[in-house]
Amino acid sequence: MFDVLVIGGGPCGATAAQDLAGLGYSVALLDRIGKIKACGGAIPPVLIKDFDIPDHLLKAKIVTARMVSPKKRSVDIPIENGFVGMVDREDFDDFLRKRAQDSGVTLFRGAFETIARPEGTPQVTFFNHDTHEKDVIHAKFIIGADGARSKVGKSEIKGAEKIPYVIAYHEIISAPKNDDAYQGHRCDVIYDGSVSPDFYGWVFPHGDTVSVGMGTGVDGFDLKKATQALRTSAGLADCETIRKEGAPIPLKPLKTWDNGKDVVLAGDAAGVVAPSSGEGIYYAMCSGRMAANAVAKALRTGHAKYLRDVRRSFIKQHGTVFRVLGAMQSAYYKTDARRERFVSLCHDVDVQTMTFEAYMNKKLTRAKPMAHLRISFKNLAHLTGLVSEEFV
Repeated sequence: MFDVLVIGGGPCGATAAQDLAGLGYSVALLDRIGKIKACGGAIPPVLIKDFDIPDHLLKAKIVTARMVSPKKRSVDIPIENGFVGMVDREDFDDFLRKRAQDSGVTLFRGAFETIARPEGTPQVTFFNHDTHEKDVIHAKFIIGADGARSKVGKSEIKGAEKIPYVIAYHEIISAPKNDDAYQGHRCDVIYDGSVSPDFYGWVFPHGDTVSVGMGTGVDGFDLKKATQALRTSAGLADCETIRKEGAPIPLKPLKTWDNGKDVVLAGDAAGVVAPSSGEGIYYAMCSGRMAANAVAKALRTGHAKYLRDVRRSFIKQHGTVFRVLGAMQSAYYKTDARRERFVSLCHDVDVQTMTFEAYMNKKLTRAKPMAHLRISFKNLAHLTGLVSEEFV
């Protein structure tokens, strides 16, 4: 009998498991073998600091972000006073799991199947990848960190099966050698309906490799064909392909994260991926830490009511940023004309400063009220077409 079973060994689950083990609880972590998340791999400085990420995991340090419009116009946004770290999820997730094990977490390798309560407390059945047989883990509480379209969520949380999502697809390729057009310190974000009709494409350097991909929620759209076209336009068509990955990315947080007694969701399973940017690693780890704190309270007091605190705490801390980014995605991602205007808006210094302060520090700055006002007027001008097409 473990105090806690964490299902899913990505950044969210590994963080929750490590935190709980550090508090002295007995923790099991169940993770599937060979699952690598399709992810651009960008992490902000606040994550590196708050979760003690060693420098050797950073495959690249990005100091410029390039936004590219449907008309191939671009704007380079410098990342001042810092950098964005790039990680490869294969190495990054493995490091987090091993660190959790070093803290006392027991790792089981297998695929979750069902939860039952024949004696009152959860009994989890899973297919053990080491023994190739069904196995059982007993625990007092469960944290479901098994990603978008969570099986834990579907089995325990009302409405979890209705979570909206886009499909992300990327290819990890070898970085080109002696190519002046390729910049290993710059991330390219491509807003183009031919690459993605409702999201964006990306070219993210990872040192010796590159993540090239896109996301969409449009049924029937050919993700692999769009990614090949993106590689060609970026001059990366002839680079060696190392691996290909796809994954669902949730679009909004679920309304309920716990079952009121012994299960709580976190990370992608709870829907905590930022709208517009699709950023999920920081929010996954943050929600995993919140889930660990709530479960620890429930274990200390015997009251499952503390599981509700996970969603409340997350929305209190990040809800405003999610609402602003959601409104931006709804306003600008629908047509190429709107995407063109969005990239044009990114030329604005106020927009650049506000955007990266929010990204790097994970909070909306309130220090410059006039800048907020100017951005509001500029945003309205672009959306209503008051800005002349010749300036877009």
